[in-house]
Amino acid sequence: MRNVVTFLILTTWATTAPASETAFGKGPVFNDYGPVAVVDVTMPVDPDMELKHSFDVSAPAVDGKPNSTLVSAARFINMHAATGIAEDNIQVAVVVHGKATMEMADENSTSADLIAALTKHNVRIIVCGQSAAYYDVATDDLLPGVEMALSAMTAHAVLQQQGYTVNPF
Repeated sequence: MRNVVTFLILTTWATTAPASETAFGKGPVFNDYGPVAVVDVTMPVDPDMELKHSFDVSAPAVDGKPNSTLVSAARFINMHAATGIAEDNIQVAVVVHGKATMEMADENSTSADLIAALTKHNVRIIVCGQSAAYYDVATDDLLPGVEMALSAMTAHAVLQQQGYTVNPF
Protein backbone atom coordinates (compact mmCIF):
# COMPACT_ATOMS: atom_id res chain seq x y z
CA MET A 1 0.00 0.00 0.00
CA ARG A 2 2.86 2.33 0.81
CA ASN A 3 4.16 2.07 -2.77
CA VAL A 4 0.75 2.92 -4.20
CA VAL A 5 0.43 5.96 -1.93
CA THR A 6 3.96 7.03 -2.81
CA PHE A 7 3.18 6.66 -6.52
CA LEU A 8 0.04 8.79 -6.22
CA ILE A 9 1.87 11.49 -4.31
CA LEU A 10 4.73 11.55 -6.79
CA THR A 11 2.38 11.57 -9.75
CA THR A 12 0.42 14.48 -8.32
CA TRP A 13 3.37 16.50 -7.05
CA ALA A 14 6.20 15.51 -9.40
CA THR A 15 6.79 19.15 -10.33
CA THR A 16 7.31 20.13 -6.67
CA ALA A 17 9.63 17.27 -5.75
CA PRO A 18 12.64 17.47 -8.10
CA ALA A 19 14.60 14.80 -6.21
CA SER A 20 12.02 12.17 -7.09
CA GLU A 21 11.98 13.02 -10.80
CA THR A 22 14.83 10.56 -11.30
CA ALA A 23 12.38 7.73 -10.56
CA PHE A 24 10.36 8.58 -13.67
CA GLY A 25 11.09 7.20 -17.13
CA LYS A 26 10.00 7.90 -20.69
CA GLY A 27 7.42 6.23 -22.88
CA PRO A 28 6.36 3.76 -24.02
CA VAL A 29 3.91 5.81 -26.14
CA PHE A 30 5.08 9.39 -25.55
CA ASN A 31 8.82 9.72 -25.06
CA ASP A 32 8.82 13.49 -24.55
CA TYR A 33 5.76 13.77 -22.31
CA GLY A 34 4.05 11.97 -19.44
CA PRO A 35 6.93 10.40 -17.51
CA VAL A 36 5.99 7.44 -15.32
CA ALA A 37 7.53 5.49 -12.48
CA VAL A 38 7.69 1.72 -12.15
CA VAL A 39 5.58 0.74 -9.16
CA ASP A 40 5.31 -2.50 -7.21
CA VAL A 41 1.51 -2.53 -7.22
CA THR A 42 -0.86 -4.52 -5.06
CA MET A 43 -3.85 -3.59 -7.25
CA PRO A 44 -2.94 -5.20 -10.59
CA VAL A 45 -4.29 -3.94 -13.89
CA ASP A 46 -5.78 -6.47 -16.30
CA PRO A 47 -3.88 -6.10 -19.60
CA ASP A 48 -7.10 -6.89 -21.50
CA MET A 49 -9.08 -4.08 -19.90
CA GLU A 50 -10.42 -1.15 -21.90
CA LEU A 51 -10.06 2.30 -20.42
CA LYS A 52 -12.13 5.32 -21.44
CA HIS A 53 -11.06 8.29 -19.36
CA SER A 54 -11.49 12.05 -19.64
CA PHE A 55 -9.68 15.01 -18.17
CA ASP A 56 -10.96 18.52 -17.57
CA VAL A 57 -8.68 21.54 -17.96
CA SER A 58 -9.35 25.22 -17.50
CA ALA A 59 -5.95 26.44 -16.30
CA PRO A 60 -3.46 27.45 -18.99
CA ALA A 61 0.15 26.29 -19.17
CA VAL A 62 2.57 28.04 -16.83
CA ASP A 63 6.30 28.70 -16.62
CA GLY A 64 6.93 28.00 -20.31
CA LYS A 65 5.98 24.32 -19.92
CA PRO A 66 3.23 22.35 -21.68
CA ASN A 67 -0.16 22.34 -20.00
CA SER A 68 0.05 20.06 -16.96
CA THR A 69 -3.33 18.44 -17.61
CA LEU A 70 -2.28 17.54 -21.15
CA VAL A 71 0.91 16.06 -19.67
CA SER A 72 -1.29 14.05 -17.28
CA ALA A 73 -3.24 12.68 -20.25
CA ALA A 74 0.03 11.51 -21.83
CA ARG A 75 1.09 10.04 -18.47
CA PHE A 76 -2.20 8.15 -18.20
CA ILE A 77 -1.57 6.52 -21.58
CA ASN A 78 2.10 5.81 -20.84
CA MET A 79 1.33 4.27 -17.42
CA HIS A 80 -1.26 1.89 -18.73
CA ALA A 81 0.57 0.99 -21.94
CA ALA A 82 3.60 0.16 -19.78
CA THR A 83 1.46 -2.35 -17.87
CA GLY A 84 0.67 -4.15 -21.12
CA ILE A 85 -2.69 -2.62 -22.03
CA ALA A 86 -2.84 -2.17 -25.80
CA GLU A 87 -2.84 1.48 -26.85
CA ASP A 88 -6.04 0.80 -28.82
CA ASN A 89 -7.72 -0.12 -25.50
CA ILE A 90 -6.86 3.24 -23.94
CA GLN A 91 -9.22 6.00 -25.01
CA VAL A 92 -8.57 9.45 -23.60
CA ALA A 93 -10.37 12.76 -24.01
CA VAL A 94 -9.44 16.19 -22.68
CA VAL A 95 -12.19 18.78 -22.29
CA VAL A 96 -10.76 22.29 -22.42
CA HIS A 97 -12.45 25.46 -21.21
CA GLY A 98 -11.62 28.75 -19.52
CA LYS A 99 -8.23 30.37 -20.12
CA ALA A 100 -6.74 27.10 -21.42
CA THR A 101 -8.94 27.55 -24.51
CA MET A 102 -6.52 29.99 -26.12
CA GLU A 103 -3.71 27.41 -26.13
CA MET A 104 -5.80 25.19 -28.39
CA ALA A 105 -5.59 27.80 -31.15
CA ASP A 106 -2.00 28.97 -30.68
CA GLU A 107 0.56 27.15 -32.81
CA ASN A 108 3.26 28.91 -30.78
CA SER A 109 1.93 27.83 -27.37
CA THR A 110 4.14 25.71 -25.16
CA SER A 111 1.49 22.98 -25.51
CA ALA A 112 1.28 22.91 -29.33
CA ASP A 113 3.72 20.01 -29.82
CA LEU A 114 2.06 17.99 -27.06
CA ILE A 115 -1.38 18.66 -28.58
CA ALA A 116 -0.09 17.36 -31.92
CA ALA A 117 1.40 14.26 -30.27
CA LEU A 118 -1.79 13.55 -28.33
CA THR A 119 -4.10 13.93 -31.31
CA LYS A 120 -1.75 11.75 -33.38
CA HIS A 121 -2.43 9.01 -30.82
CA ASN A 122 -6.21 9.50 -31.04
CA VAL A 123 -6.61 11.55 -27.87
CA ARG A 124 -9.70 13.69 -28.27
CA ILE A 125 -9.09 17.30 -27.31
CA ILE A 126 -12.44 19.04 -27.10
CA VAL A 127 -12.84 22.79 -26.62
CA CYS A 128 -15.81 24.39 -24.88
CA GLY A 129 -17.64 26.47 -27.48
CA GLN A 130 -18.83 28.89 -24.82
CA SER A 131 -15.26 29.58 -23.69
CA ALA A 132 -14.16 29.81 -27.32
CA ALA A 133 -16.84 32.45 -27.98
CA TYR A 134 -15.76 34.36 -24.86
CA TYR A 135 -12.10 34.35 -25.95
CA ASP A 136 -12.96 34.96 -29.63
CA VAL A 137 -11.60 31.59 -30.80
CA ALA A 138 -13.35 30.25 -33.90
CA THR A 139 -13.52 26.58 -34.85
CA ASP A 140 -11.24 27.31 -37.82
CA ASP A 141 -8.65 28.76 -35.41
CA LEU A 142 -8.18 25.49 -33.53
CA LEU A 143 -5.00 23.48 -33.91
CA PRO A 144 -5.29 20.39 -36.16
CA GLY A 145 -7.23 17.57 -34.53
CA VAL A 146 -8.83 19.75 -31.82
CA GLU A 147 -12.63 19.54 -31.70
CA MET A 148 -15.23 22.18 -30.80
CA ALA A 149 -18.21 21.28 -28.58
CA LEU A 150 -21.25 23.36 -27.71
CA SER A 151 -19.89 23.61 -24.17
CA ALA A 152 -17.59 21.81 -21.74
CA MET A 153 -20.67 20.63 -19.87
CA THR A 154 -22.06 19.16 -23.09
CA ALA A 155 -18.74 17.48 -23.91
CA HIS A 156 -18.58 15.85 -20.46
CA ALA A 157 -22.22 14.71 -20.68
CA VAL A 158 -21.65 13.14 -24.10
CA LEU A 159 -18.38 11.50 -23.04
CA GLN A 160 -20.02 10.04 -19.93
CA GLN A 161 -22.81 8.60 -22.08
CA GLN A 162 -20.07 7.03 -24.22
CA GLY A 163 -18.62 5.33 -21.13
CA TYR A 164 -15.79 7.73 -20.23
CA THR A 165 -14.91 8.22 -16.58
CA VAL A 166 -13.86 11.68 -15.41
CA ASN A 167 -10.51 12.25 -13.76
CA PRO A 168 -11.37 13.35 -10.19
CA PHE A 169 -8.43 15.73 -9.74
